[in-house]
Amino acid sequence: MSDQSSTSRKSLWIAAAAAFSVYFCMYAFRKPFTAAAFEGKEVFNNELKSMLIISQLIGYMTSKFVGVRLVSELNRKYRALAIVGLIVFSELALVLFAILPDDYKLLAMFLNGLPLGMVFGFVLSFLEGRTTTEALSAALCASFIMSSGVVKSIGQWLIQSKNVGEFQMPMVTGLIFLLPLLFSVWVLQKTPPPSTLDVQARNKRSTMNKGDRWNFFAAYWPGLLLLFIVYVTLTIIRTFRDDFGVEIWQGLGVSDKPSVYASSETIVMVIVTMLNAVAIYMRNNLHALRVTFIIMTLAFGLLICSTFIQNHGGITPLFYMVLCGIGLYIPYVAFHTTVFERIVSASPLRGNLVFLMYLADSIGYLGYVVLLSVKPFFESSTNKLALFQNILYTLAGFSILCLIIAAIYFQNRLSNKEALRR
Repeated sequence: MSDQSSTSRKSLWIAAAAAFSVYFCMYAFRKPFTAAAFEGKEVFNNELKSMLIISQLIGYMTSKFVGVRLVSELNRKYRALAIVGLIVFSELALVLFAILPDDYKLLAMFLNGLPLGMVFGFVLSFLEGRTTTEALSAALCASFIMSSGVVKSIGQWLIQSKNVGEFQMPMVTGLIFLLPLLFSVWVLQKTPPPSTLDVQARNKRSTMNKGDRWNFFAAYWPGLLLLFIVYVTLTIIRTFRDDFGVEIWQGLGVSDKPSVYASSETIVMVIVTMLNAVAIYMRNNLHALRVTFIIMTLAFGLLICSTFIQNHGGITPLFYMVLCGIGLYIPYVAFHTTVFERIVSASPLRGNLVFLMYLADSIGYLGYVVLLSVKPFFESSTNKLALFQNILYTLAGFSILCLIIAAIYFQNRLSNKEALRR
């Protein structure tokens, strides 16, 4: 029996490594273009880089809305094939980005984002519904914390050291990561399904039809809406920091070190992954939710305090960006690892983690696209660092209030049901 248990644990850690690798590689198809400045280039009387970000985000957001249905319904045996197909499509779009005239590059970037929004859901669906889900999901989330910085460092290296053009660099970066991604998907699809013990502790996870999705949302909509608001604010702050990382670092006085993006995000990855993974030791679902909400609230407080101190010259640029990363990614990763996982586990209704994640993601990216689309908002300040910090102050404070109310709601709404399940 112990041999079987050991084998099962080994399989799950292999799955975690494969999931990390798949999503890490995915970022090589999504984010390297943000390492380029595209200085002096405009399209339709707008800054080219901002328009490229908006275009890709519209495709990515569309993918999230499609994923609410497709990812939550697709049978397990087709998931690996779906991941490969989506990645190949996105790389072909990067080829178009490299060769099309400037006015048509927006279309290429839209097509690049269109398939990528569903990759995370297919990967996560291999990991959810287990007593070790928080640890496995934390490993998966570590990939998007670290990978964004790494692929931007690689993008800068290709431009500065290998003389690769800014428009060709995203395509080359994707090709570098294509074979590792294919191998990782092959390993991931061998992940065993949840055990009997997993099902007893976390509920059976199955596909959800339209009626299942509506019933689950209708049952908990007040608390879910509050959490979605928090997720929107996190998506806005995190994605702005990610997309305009080069400009934010320049505002902090750092502009000539490609490795700085990878260095800061690697530190953030290690700290955030460890903090979110400890939730596997909390057997009671509501207790895990309470503790997670407290940690998330403290993380938003860290964002506010570190920004205030930085504005008064109290910390170095690297330390500030690391603290910002920790403050952003602790709550952001908690949604992926614990919050929605434990709500589904504590509920008697048919549900899965992927459905809630994609509902939150689609709304989150819609909020960010709307923000980027407000041209006067960006024209009012060419200082991306100041703009980032102003957004951070406002949204972090509002998120703390929403989290407190949501914690009270779910404590009252799920306490009786959790007691009955136990």
